[in-house]
Amino acid sequence: MGLPCCPKPCPLFTLGVPPVLSLAELRRLTPILTHEFAGQVVERWVQPDGQRIAMALYGARRGSEKNGSKRVVLVSCRPGLARISELDALPRAPERPPAFVSFLRAHLSRARVKEVRLIGDDRVMALRVSARDGEFDLVLSILGPKSNLYLVDADGVIRATLRAPADTRPELTVGARFQPPQHGRPQFGEDRFEAFPDAALLRNIEAVYADQEQEKAHSDLAKSLRQTLRREAKNAQRRLEKLEAELAEAEEATALQRQGELLKTALGRVEMGATSIEVDDYETGERVRINLDPAKTPKENLQAVFKRYQKFVRRLTKAGGQVDAARSSCETLAGLMADLTAAAPESGPLDPDALSALADHPDVARWLGRRRAAQLSGGDAAASPQDKLPARLRGVPARLLPRRYLSRDGLEIWVGRHDAGNDHLSTRLARGNDLFFHLDGAPGSHVVLRTEGRPDPPQESLLDAAELAVHFSKQKNATRADVHVVPIKQVKKPRGAKAGLVWVTGGRSLHLRREASRLERLLKARIES
Repeated sequence: MGLPCCPKPCPLFTLGVPPVLSLAELRRLTPILTHEFAGQVVERWVQPDGQRIAMALYGARRGSEKNGSKRVVLVSCRPGLARISELDALPRAPERPPAFVSFLRAHLSRARVKEVRLIGDDRVMALRVSARDGEFDLVLSILGPKSNLYLVDADGVIRATLRAPADTRPELTVGARFQPPQHGRPQFGEDRFEAFPDAALLRNIEAVYADQEQEKAHSDLAKSLRQTLRREAKNAQRRLEKLEAELAEAEEATALQRQGELLKTALGRVEMGATSIEVDDYETGERVRINLDPAKTPKENLQAVFKRYQKFVRRLTKAGGQVDAARSSCETLAGLMADLTAAAPESGPLDPDALSALADHPDVARWLGRRRAAQLSGGDAAASPQDKLPARLRGVPARLLPRRYLSRDGLEIWVGRHDAGNDHLSTRLARGNDLFFHLDGAPGSHVVLRTEGRPDPPQESLLDAAELAVHFSKQKNATRADVHVVPIKQVKKPRGAKAGLVWVTGGRSLHLRREASRLERLLKARIES
């Protein structure tokens, strides 16, 4: 049986995008969340995109004698649409989990919900969970376009952020202490969901905001399609004009060919240092002046004329084969623009199905993909994949980038992908107090534990790095292994040695007893580069 819903839509939401959740709504929501989910266990974390986290919770409701059931809670910090709500099912997870959810899986696996509270009587909601690594708060700060989700440890230190701090509150970076917004107490506002019963509140919040998200997604798609098609149409027209201009140069190519033939007949009369020569054209009866390069010999001038002629011929041949395709491209784009105008008129409702069909057109899908790639590699510091990398990895060719994992203690572990990547990792990327790991007596990837300057990294992080060193080796199925650990400063590359070969001095061996649960946790904690 479904949860009860309000028989009529809330009229405050029929005029456009709903405002952010008010303090009145959050005050009502907080005890409901505690009552519904306190004591339940997080079975799975999913991050469908860069602004939302979903958690699958299992357990009986507090004070209930009924058997537990699985429910899905969504925490969104999407600008203008930040909320906490309930979903029918977990959203689809990306193939490679992003860094934030990897950190959650590494540190909050099987965490138990303790309570939900407001911080400072503001639009800042904290969901307290207890995990094997201690207690943490998932803090949702609702600040309109600067909303964000923070993972804060028991000491009040930020361990991870869902959105980039530069896009929200730049002072709240990883490692800083969390501080509520200093803008004074917000207005209490009103409870726009008062018509909904408590049991249906979470789902109805999601229904309202999800509809607005979908409308915004359609609007954004229409905008992206319009910009993309206009740019492609402009480029196609420019290309067609260029090809047609090259075809118009056919007369110049014919003239160059004739000049070459005439110069060949008069080559014996050309003097060194001459800047031109006049030759009679017996076909037309005209006297033709041929310009020469005084620095070249008569033969070299003749070769230069024919070389220019051959260049024109190649350009004309190429243009002639492409002009029809360019005209066809312009016609196709004109048709696509007409389809877009019908699906998304300047004034009038959008047609979501038509927009989706247009975006799925093979050519349009390719152009949209190229646009997204250009946006990611452009000047937007918050969106650039290189800028999301640690400073030491920025500018490193993609093929040399190591695999990245998070240890239980939040330290990064880097794993070389191949021989060249191993060399680059051990001799160029690792430094300072970083530690080098390699399986004794067997080929395998170079593994580096980023210690962040610590002279004595936690033991669990050492074991995590050793586990990865065995997993990425020829002995990956061994139940026990000895892993050599040495400071990176004691790793040297012999002159002339083949790729992947290094010398190490000193260090120690760490005897590892393999744990399937450790490897599973680490593989889930892979950081998307």
